[in-house]
Amino acid sequence: MMITVELNKADFEYDIHSLVKAFYPEHDVLVRAVCTEKAENLRASYPEAVFHLTVVYEEAEILFSFFHGQESEAALCGAVSVDYADRKETKNRLKQRFYELLTAFSGRTLPWGTLTGIRPTKIPYAMLEDGASEDAIRTYMRETYFTSGEKIDLSIETAKRERQLLSRIDYEDGYSLYIGIPFCPSTCLYCSFTSYPIHTWKKRVDEYLDALCKEISWTAKACRDKYLNAVYIGGGTPTSLEPEQLERLIVQIGESFHLMDAEGRIVYGGIERENGKVCPGVAADVCARSDKGSLSNHLLEFTVEAGRPDSITTEKLAVLKRHNISRISINPQTMKEETLRLIGRHHTVEQTRQSFFLAREMGLDNINMDLIVGLPEESTDDVRRTMEEIMKLGPDNVTVHSLAIKRASRLRIERENYGHLHIKNTWENIQLTADYCRRMGLEPYYLYRQKNMAGNFENVGYAAPGKAGVYNILIMEEKQSIMALGAGATTKIVSDHGNRIERVGNVKDITNYLERVDEMIERKQVLLNKIGKR
Repeated sequence: MMITVELNKADFEYDIHSLVKAFYPEHDVLVRAVCTEKAENLRASYPEAVFHLTVVYEEAEILFSFFHGQESEAALCGAVSVDYADRKETKNRLKQRFYELLTAFSGRTLPWGTLTGIRPTKIPYAMLEDGASEDAIRTYMRETYFTSGEKIDLSIETAKRERQLLSRIDYEDGYSLYIGIPFCPSTCLYCSFTSYPIHTWKKRVDEYLDALCKEISWTAKACRDKYLNAVYIGGGTPTSLEPEQLERLIVQIGESFHLMDAEGRIVYGGIERENGKVCPGVAADVCARSDKGSLSNHLLEFTVEAGRPDSITTEKLAVLKRHNISRISINPQTMKEETLRLIGRHHTVEQTRQSFFLAREMGLDNINMDLIVGLPEESTDDVRRTMEEIMKLGPDNVTVHSLAIKRASRLRIERENYGHLHIKNTWENIQLTADYCRRMGLEPYYLYRQKNMAGNFENVGYAAPGKAGVYNILIMEEKQSIMALGAGATTKIVSDHGNRIERVGNVKDITNYLERVDEMIERKQVLLNKIGKR
């Protein structure tokens, strides 16, 4: 199903598309700038469209019109006065009036109002940093973005906890490390990440690790004057690796960045040296040469996303425990067997339970569990039953995702096979998961949104005191550089006191990555050189 939007000139297309899509996530939205005299052509080209909109930029105002089908008379019209010299204010006024008209036309409101970006906590975070009161933040978000009271409260609470957690982070001289393992037992119906079935790549996994280790060694040298604050091994499913492969990877990281003690255990930060000076925790030889004393480790956490319960074994958990990995994930997504089969996850609910119990028995004391609400054919009662099962396990973190149907997912690509599925998220589902998490003693500590989310809600990470994932906040708030290694990984370099963010991505295809790993390294080196010269 299609919705078309005609503009008389190319301006604010992204904002218009995002807002229409937020109201109608189940439909395709086509936004196109056309000449005034050809304004009917787009409508004529899509007679089957659910409805058509036109946006006309006049000298001092913007005009909106809504049309049903091919009807010549508008079903709804509106306008807003603007001063194009102030682009930010023009965008806000456009979105506010457009939101009001979409609300009237659709008969619905959005929990986040006109906010369509992925990081709504940036607003309260910045205002708190500037000394604004919570009342001032509430007023601003309500009047500027039409955000609901519940979401304003959530964003403020999360931003306050983020600030507290990130107070230990050195934005200027610190960085984090992401390691991508692009293999999975199978590809989930909704997945759009760089992921390949492990059974088809088994013979080349060691070759992939060879290339990854080359990137790791280069990164350790390139960042030897920086503090490494967090390491995150994600994917894909890192525990798709065999135990000895997982061991090889962790040892390579630990040795390259000087994070291990003599027994091969990852050591975490805050080590004071005798002379009281601070030294980057990545290169002992640099410390020695500069007469700054012995190595001081600034690592706060080391996460391995174990992920799929069907990839977890006693031997793999033993590797993680032996090396003192601080945080893992065991991700059921749902505790309903029928849904697991439908979305292509080949594990059972019982395997999830057993993997969790096994990790606990082996002494892993910071376990996250990912859940998705809005999965195909799931009801609120299904979500409630999942939360009851999760509460019995008692994880230290729970991350609740609202299903987002990405363009690269099979759910979107093969719509002819899955278009009949009932996919719906509700306010009740979101509130229910929040209530259960709080009953487990977990509080929200990071929050982000994605395009095409069911119900236009959000993803929220909940954690017990002292168990929050620092890397999760860093990847969202974009206040610190993240060196990302492996196929499909994107490095983000933050500079100019957080005012500039530059990205460089690795190729997604594994064969290309293996053949071009030296080029991937060179790309990062060029970016670091450019930043160093500024």
